[in-house]
Amino acid sequence: MDEPFRDDPLSDERRTADERPAAGERPAADERHAAGQEHVAGQRHGPGQEHSAGQRHGPGQEHGAGGRDAGHMARAVELAAFGLGTTSPNPVVGCVILDAHGEVAGEGFHAYAGGPHAEVVALRTAGERARGGTAYVTLEPCDHTGSTGPCTEALLAAGLARVVYAVPDPNPLAAGGGERLRAHGVEVAHGLLGEEAERVNAAWLTSVRLGRPHVTWKFAATLDGRSAAADGTSKWITSPQARQDVHRLRAASDAIVAGIGTVLADDPLLTARPAKAVPDDGLAGGPESGLAGGLDGAMREQLAEARRRARPPLRVVVDSGARTPAGARVLDGAAPTLVAIADTTRTGLTAELARLPYRPDGLDLHALLTELRRRGVVSVFLEGGPTLAGSFVRQGLVDRVVAYVAPALLGSGRAALGQAGVSTIAGIHSFVFEEVSMIGPDLRLTARPGSPKEK
Repeated sequence: MDEPFRDDPLSDERRTADERPAAGERPAADERHAAGQEHVAGQRHGPGQEHSAGQRHGPGQEHGAGGRDAGHMARAVELAAFGLGTTSPNPVVGCVILDAHGEVAGEGFHAYAGGPHAEVVALRTAGERARGGTAYVTLEPCDHTGSTGPCTEALLAAGLARVVYAVPDPNPLAAGGGERLRAHGVEVAHGLLGEEAERVNAAWLTSVRLGRPHVTWKFAATLDGRSAAADGTSKWITSPQARQDVHRLRAASDAIVAGIGTVLADDPLLTARPAKAVPDDGLAGGPESGLAGGLDGAMREQLAEARRRARPPLRVVVDSGARTPAGARVLDGAAPTLVAIADTTRTGLTAELARLPYRPDGLDLHALLTELRRRGVVSVFLEGGPTLAGSFVRQGLVDRVVAYVAPALLGSGRAALGQAGVSTIAGIHSFVFEEVSMIGPDLRLTARPGSPKEK
């Protein structure tokens, strides 16, 4: 059984040695990461194996399994972010390999579905220097043969003495890699920078654990919380820099979702402009920040191949009554589009349709997310108006909020969020801030569900 991450240096004795087939479908998943796997969060830790994120690696720790371990795992998390937007329906994973002397011998990340895993890319660079060394991996190495072989076999063949991974693999088809490595004499620990590794891989982990895509709700508003003026006009509340940032977030998503109200009012394209490229983690750093300059030749090739294979996000219109105009820009063919309608609606709309159950308050959003997951969608970027956003929030289907706040006031007009099921302060939907930053003249706030007591 794997050990939780420890700070103490290990003694020598303990160091024994795709193309989308139809509109909206993602590439087939590696069996290791196949959709449809049931999971209870925290599974596979075993008795006594629970860990707190980032456990015991604070400032001032100096050697081996302390401060340097945390630094190498931080680099692995950084590398993992290069795969966001191009690995679905597989996870993003980063890997750093040290030689027996503690020097970096290889780095890698998983760049696209069907491509080599992070460990394999890093091992190719490390070569013989990996023997007797340490691997830092953001997700437990897979122990399953899918479109590629098990990473555990590659690590064992390379002669690694120690493997540290941040997050246990929640997919029962692929999990158990840590146990297998340990059974073959490899020193294994987990939990180092777990929170950071979970954050960069939140979409895939949500998909596996909850059986639905991860949902990010984005909105733009004034200081007084208005997303549109009294006459309904809403364009350009925020700056060009903020709007470009939104396109970057769109590009990192598998699907962009909006309601029919938004389509009728604004006639949006719902595309990522410029065309989808390898994005960063949606928050900071990554390829756009110049980090790519630190990648070796093999990883640059991975990035280039990921760009060649990239597909635009699926555009999804939630339209129970099939009111989407035939000439709407969202149907222009620039990207695949799916129109979700009620299963009882009759329509001659010539678009790909998803017929879903209708509830008193609108389309069944759980059914919508199930349908999107069936199509290989791991991450959803919700850009609907206040009504659709309210429905997602009310049903507990928002996993992250990204708000762009402009330094302006309207005083009246449409609120950013509609009815969210709160009638008294006791029913408030609580969130925890993860990131606050300036984007041009605007403020970007990122938050996830949780109690403010967590801060």
